[in-house]
Amino acid sequence: MIWFGNRDGGSLLGSEMNTINPADRGFTVGQGVFETLTVRAGRAFALERHLDRLVRSAYILQLPEPNLAVVREAAHSVISANLSAIGDLGRLRITYTAGMPEHLPTLILTCVAQTPWPDSTTAVTVPWIRNERSAIAGAKTTSYAENILAMAAAREAGAAEAIFANGLGNLCEGSASNIFVVLNGEVLTPSLASGCLPGVTRELVIEWFKIKEAELPMSVLEVAEEIFLTSSTRGIHPVVRLDQRSLEVGKVTSNLREQFQILVAGDINP
Repeated sequence: MIWFGNRDGGSLLGSEMNTINPADRGFTVGQGVFETLTVRAGRAFALERHLDRLVRSAYILQLPEPNLAVVREAAHSVISANLSAIGDLGRLRITYTAGMPEHLPTLILTCVAQTPWPDSTTAVTVPWIRNERSAIAGAKTTSYAENILAMAAAREAGAAEAIFANGLGNLCEGSASNIFVVLNGEVLTPSLASGCLPGVTRELVIEWFKIKEAELPMSVLEVAEEIFLTSSTRGIHPVVRLDQRSLEVGKVTSNLREQFQILVAGDINP
């Protein structure tokens, strides 16, 4: 079941739901934002951090501020309705779009089972860039075609993720992840000034482990001792191949991942 409504309220509907108006600006021009959360044992992880980012993204796209009381209640309802189907690990998506002109924004929540990621992953760099000066930099938007094409290129190259530079030629992010490197034993990640998305897992890793943000040239990928990706569904995910370069899952990444999993298990809403 899904939860469907608008800024002021809605209800659970079955899979037969087919009521998105074709004039919704989320559909016609991609004026919408979304959040993806991991659901563990029936509870959404880091819900309040995700809601904070939903509000920030909505502001950037000039959408009315989401009614967070409605979103929280909708999240509880849709998780509960799908709990038997998702089991111990699920994925909650909150989508909030502009709706039709002169109407309330559309709010849709879905909750499905989440397949665990493999222990490690692979990536390639792509020739396209993230525009750090974009009007929507920092927003998690439904305008996702660029990411889909980058991911398709990665899969054609036999990899699972695509890595972008920004307009200055510096390391930015993955198509659906943030990136961290270990250089001379120190963990570094691109700053938000690079144009990367302010990922919730990125934020937690920086806070919990005192990670430094820096402007990093793309060439750092050629010399980094370890590389890992982060996202809400991945957690900390070691990269074992980047382009033609093979990497080990090093001690720094392994230790961070172990500690991250302990901290995540200890607090559902850090």
